[in-house]
Amino acid sequence: MSPEERDELAAEYVLGTLEAREAEAARALMARDAAFARLVAAWEERLSPLLALAPPEAPPPGLWARIEATLDGAKPARSGWRFAWPAFGLGAGAVAAGLAAFIILRPPAPAPLMTVLLTSQDQSAFLVEAERGEIRLAAVNPRGVEAGRVMQLWALPQGATAPTSLGLVPESGRLSVTPRGIRPEPGMLIEITLEPPGGSPTGRPTGPILFIGRLAAARSS
Repeated sequence: MSPEERDELAAEYVLGTLEAREAEAARALMARDAAFARLVAAWEERLSPLLALAPPEAPPPGLWARIEATLDGAKPARSGWRFAWPAFGLGAGAVAAGLAAFIILRPPAPAPLMTVLLTSQDQSAFLVEAERGEIRLAAVNPRGVEAGRVMQLWALPQGATAPTSLGLVPESGRLSVTPRGIRPEPGMLIEITLEPPGGSPTGRPTGPILFIGRLAAARSS
């Protein structure tokens, strides 16, 4: 799992929104992964003020027995949130508030942006992806550069008067950068120019544009 997925799993475990098998897997991960256990503890501390939103209330007598009867004797998973209900009385209002807080704290990530950089003959050369402020470049049709020259990647946001350098394109044709001062957005122009060794000496493109494209939201499949 990525760090973001691990953090999300820890939060959902604390909120008790995981299904029984997922919660069991999370508990097993906590037992063998101290870093994940610390994530869970951090989310418990972060969301513990929600417990004050509902007064303590013990579950009705015989509740667990009735639940077990409906599950044909299967023992229900009683703990998602590690604070037990009888002890802390996490009521429906607190659960709802917890879910709302979780949604607010972790809003859905915006759709990634993409473009294909084309030559002047509309031949594809590079794929550009932008997500969470990061811009990634990958060659789809590797091309050589004349001796003594280099390729330099630029971004031009809409409304800007001059492009911002994103760095030199390595021979591998792959580059990942999180630019300062600008953020990827739909309509942003991405281009590659031909420059002298070391890149443009002026901070602005000095050579011809080799490849160009404009970022747009990626369509979901």
